[in-house]
Amino acid sequence: MEFLRSVVPYHPMPEIRSSTVLLRPPAMADFPAWASLRAESRAFLAPWEPLWPVDDLTRGAFRRRLRRYQREMRDSTGYPFLVFTADGRQLVGGLTLSHVVRGVTQSCSLGYWMGAPHAGKGLMTAAVRAVIPFVFDTLNLHRLEAACLPHNAASIRLLEKAGFTREGYARRYLCIDGRWQDHLLYAIISDDPRP
Repeated sequence: MEFLRSVVPYHPMPEIRSSTVLLRPPAMADFPAWASLRAESRAFLAPWEPLWPVDDLTRGAFRRRLRRYQREMRDSTGYPFLVFTADGRQLVGGLTLSHVVRGVTQSCSLGYWMGAPHAGKGLMTAAVRAVIPFVFDTLNLHRLEAACLPHNAASIRLLEKAGFTREGYARRYLCIDGRWQDHLLYAIISDDPRP
């Protein structure tokens, strides 16, 4: 087992900057801003996310989340980011690269959420565009995948603006808002043109 772990490349978590956003790994000090934004945005986010655990917005749950993120980063299977305004002062959302698969696949999945007060301003599109070079140039992956609900027009626009191509339709793909729901499947690959 130790041999297998040693051949998985470790990539320290960078700060990723663009002209409009800053992406960086979450830290315990982010808990108050994170919990506040998630609580304020709960009704806005609920239709697009899995059901939240009862204790989701507690300090203990956030600490457990950070421990899971640390394991995923150590094992090179996931990379979480919080998304801030360019000056780093205001948390606006989050973005996660998960299910990193090496071998012949060389891919990962993209997930994201935006706080309600910041939606529709292009900040998540900027964040997704900013993370793409990390996926392809730092992690050296071949494929970045994303899925969204067919009626989520904002997410469809975001993915298409960021250079993703619609590839398919998956029936009852993810359990969102307490129900197994169909999803549109999108991907961008390393040699696709980048917007």
